[in-house]
Amino acid sequence: AAGIPVKERVKVSQNWRHGRCRRETVLKWKCKQVASFSSSFLMPWMELDGEYLYLSQAENIQAYPICPEGTGLQRHPQAIFSGHQEDVCRFVLVNSHIVSGGGDGSIVLHKIHGSYSVKFSAHEQEVNCVDFQGGLIVSGSRDRTAKVWSLSAGRVGQCLHTVQTEDRVWSIAISPLLSSFVTGTACCGHTSPLRIWDLESGQLLTCLGTDFHRGAGVLDVFYETPSLLLSCGYDTYIRYWDIRTSTRKCVQEWEEPHDSALYCIRSDKNHMIASGSSYYGVVRLWDKRQTQCLQSFHLSSPTSSPVYCLRFSTTHLYAALASALHVLDFTA
Repeated sequence: AAGIPVKERVKVSQNWRHGRCRRETVLKWKCKQVASFSSSFLMPWMELDGEYLYLSQAENIQAYPICPEGTGLQRHPQAIFSGHQEDVCRFVLVNSHIVSGGGDGSIVLHKIHGSYSVKFSAHEQEVNCVDFQGGLIVSGSRDRTAKVWSLSAGRVGQCLHTVQTEDRVWSIAISPLLSSFVTGTACCGHTSPLRIWDLESGQLLTCLGTDFHRGAGVLDVFYETPSLLLSCGYDTYIRYWDIRTSTRKCVQEWEEPHDSALYCIRSDKNHMIASGSSYYGVVRLWDKRQTQCLQSFHLSSPTSSPVYCLRFSTTHLYAALASALHVLDFTA
């Protein structure tokens, strides 16, 4: 919001609240098949850093410059980061590094400015999720393990801990305090899909929540602060956890009104949450102070696609679907 006049900020804020925006499909690509989380075809993921939007397409990650006046993306990537033999499942962008996990079971680390990259074999099956903070990588896989990896000099790619999760790991995040990490699992082999592990020892610290139905897998997690955490997944709920208050019960929850699984979630670390649904490219905006959804946008019809990933800035929201990247411009 820095540099935006107050009057313009008020207008943009009102546009978010009332759902007033210009919609545009900024990129399209061929879809290998109609994919879901259960298929072997993995779908796009993205990160924003202000100047670029990074988007995974098949085995590559491409950097698209964001137009300076905020009107969209340049249509051709300025850089391409490769290294995986199969699709990139997820990646993170931290401190000018991209860390990605792929269907080939490997993790690849790229330095954005420069040719430095490292690849190492990480899991026996696809790496569904990764996070990177403080010189450590955590990864989760279909092989029902989560692992902690060193990136310190002389120990790059060394596995420090292997955690047996008894379930496919769909999502993972390191706490901002760098003391623990959370795994979101499929909730088939183990009754708790959300567990927090000690980063130094790999030991289980706590399980979040109780009485989850079988199959209530957690597909995305997001730390707002070291003690505040958002989760979403197959059971159609967004949950807001305050670890200081209770690990047994979340402090707030919101139900997806059309009973769709929720594939991805983000917040502005204030009042707003955005979620992406499994059908018809539905993006919803939520206000934590309200129980009902604030706004919803249907980005794919008549063919139905999940929203695999979404990111937003002060003025724009980007949503990656099966075969296209959509942008909602709230300056309109």
